[in-house]
Amino acid sequence: MAGITEYATATGNDYAEHERTYAGVMKMSKIGTAMAVLVVISLAIGGVTGPWWLCGLGVLLAIVGGVIGAVSEKGTILPIVGSALLLVALWYIV
Repeated sequence: MAGITEYATATGNDYAEHERTYAGVMKMSKIGTAMAVLVVISLAIGGVTGPWWLCGLGVLLAIVGGVIGAVSEKGTILPIVGSALLLVALWYIV
């Protein structure tokens, strides 16, 4: 069809920058969702069973895990998952 311009071949488009931005948005979405889940778990532990210090620890671990995930190249959520497991284990012990 005449008049249709493909994005990859259009002049003035920076497809590599588009891909980099998309990867960054997906990385931050993944990390942000994992952090939010950990904060909700922490609030549930503090609100239902009462150890609010454990809730504060969970929020702190979510922040630290999020920073570690954000500076990693692929945006790993393993520090946040490990923090969640640690938090649940501490809750079980307390």
